[in-house]
Amino acid sequence: MAINDPVGDMLTRIRNAQMRGQEKVSTPASKLRRNVLDVLASEGYIRGYAEVTHAASKPEFEIELKYFDGKPVINEIRRVSTPGRRVYSAIKDLKPVRNGLGISILSTPKGVMTDALAREQNVGGEVLCHVF
Repeated sequence: MAINDPVGDMLTRIRNAQMRGQEKVSTPASKLRRNVLDVLASEGYIRGYAEVTHAASKPEFEIELKYFDGKPVINEIRRVSTPGRRVYSAIKDLKPVRNGLGISILSTPKGVMTDALAREQNVGGEVLCHVF
């Protein structure tokens, strides 16, 4: 099965697992997914992730979801840039998500990072998703 939007697929898997109250969810491994998961883990939206390889299969990431008082830490995770409609933002046009309560994850020439870090480094890029 071919996946046209790997990051969108991962975000949907996280969203669906949190609606079901699951502790872990798995997704196929890739460099871009690893970078997005690194940002989510460093910002405290997920507990962490591990790369797992089962016998005779491709590697997967097993993501540990985070809950607080029985509710998911991620209220909403939304894909912004899709394969059919890429969304790029210069640093001056990058607006805070929910008045600074959420984050945007950007793919920049300096790597995948949050909007706050992109402002510090004065670099724009493709807006992958919003998390709050």
